[in-house]
Amino acid sequence: MYIPDAFTMEMQAALDLIDHRPLATLVSLGDGGLLSTLLPLLRERGADGLRLTGHVARANPHWRRFDPGVPSLALFQGGDGYVSPSWYLGKAIHHKVVPTWNYLTVHVHGRLEVVEDPDAVLAIVSRLTDRQEMGREVPWKVADAPADFIAANLRAIVGLVLHVDKVEGKAKLSQNRPEADRAGVRAGLSGVLEIP
Repeated sequence: MYIPDAFTMEMQAALDLIDHRPLATLVSLGDGGLLSTLLPLLRERGADGLRLTGHVARANPHWRRFDPGVPSLALFQGGDGYVSPSWYLGKAIHHKVVPTWNYLTVHVHGRLEVVEDPDAVLAIVSRLTDRQEMGREVPWKVADAPADFIAANLRAIVGLVLHVDKVEGKAKLSQNRPEADRAGVRAGLSGVLEIP
């Protein structure tokens, strides 16, 4: 990913974005070209380092057709928004402004592993569910559903683990503009994009 110095996201901010916006686009090279799947991924630290875990439908060809010898890429998106030149103070003074787009994104590269063991898939599903239910007054647990129902659903999915090699974060939030322009952008994007 192209990241000018001004837009480099700190590692902790990148990891926080993954945790708060876990719906990712997983991209892998397959036997017929690129494969992509939208799925939530859970950031975890394993014995072998950082990893992202999730699952896909067994009917989804992504898990069968990807090339395990080529790294996969998980793309996470934060907020984004169009930036109008009319929000810049410079428009009124010299008119040397153009539109742009502000956004937050994290790209995670790594080796993709398929998990078919039913107990391991259940553990992945349970951890994903627990993470999303965290903070609810009465969190739902996988064990709340009938065991035979869960077993049938587990047969319909496979687990995925992305063993992380590289994390890249980009926060393009008008940091390269004068403070007056940044204030105009903050006001213009109010309610659309969280700007630190």
